[in-house]
Order: sequence, then structure tokens, then C-alpha cells
Amino acid sequence: MTQTERIETFLRNQTAHWNAGDKQAFLEDYQHVASAGLSIEYVGRSPQDGWPVLEQMWEQQQAKILVEPLTKIINGNEAACHIRNVIKGTDRAIVTIELYRFEEGRLFVRYFIKQ
Repeated sequence: MTQTERIETFLRNQTAHWNAGDKQAFLEDYQHVASAGLSIEYVGRSPQDGWPVLEQMWEQQQAKILVEPLTKIINGNEAACHIRNVIKGTDRAIVTIELYRFEEGRLFVRYFIKQ
């Protein structure tokens, strides 16, 4: 499997597992690509250890948000995703641009959020 295929598989699976409410599979998706570490940054704040951020994101948002990827671009070891985060039961959505950088078992994620 090429690097592009591995990244595409990760992006597709983590979205599917989020939307299905499968927390274990969702976290395993990240553990598979970030076995050496995970950093998550909400742009405008400092990067953080990603594992507690993922746990908090799941607990606070998963029951409320359905993820709809609009565009995914993969170049080398990086991906940029334009996501529509639909607030369940409404016609409202939160738009994000998500940047992923994969480096030797580490994953660096940056979220740009349009409120």
C-alpha cells in the first residue's frame, strides 16, 4: 500500500467510525498512524497532546456532530480536508479545514474552525 493509500484509508475510516459511533475503532485508526505520538492544534491555541484531546472531542461532540468530508487533498505525507460538521437534527453545520502531517509514526493535526 502506498503512503497516499494509507493516508486515504485513515481519513476514510476515521470519518466512518466517527459517524457510526464506534469509539474503539475511531481511536484505533489514530493509534495505527500515530503510534509514536499525536499532536492536535486548534489554530490560535497551542498544540496539545492529542490523545486527551481526542477523548474530549469524542465525549463532547460525537453524539452531536455528523462529519461530511467535502474535499480531501493528499500530497506526500500531508493531507488537507474541507469538512462540513453537521449538527444533528438541524440544518446547521460548522465548517473546518483540517491539516494532517504524518511523520515516522507521529501525526500532527491542525484544525481551522469557522464558527
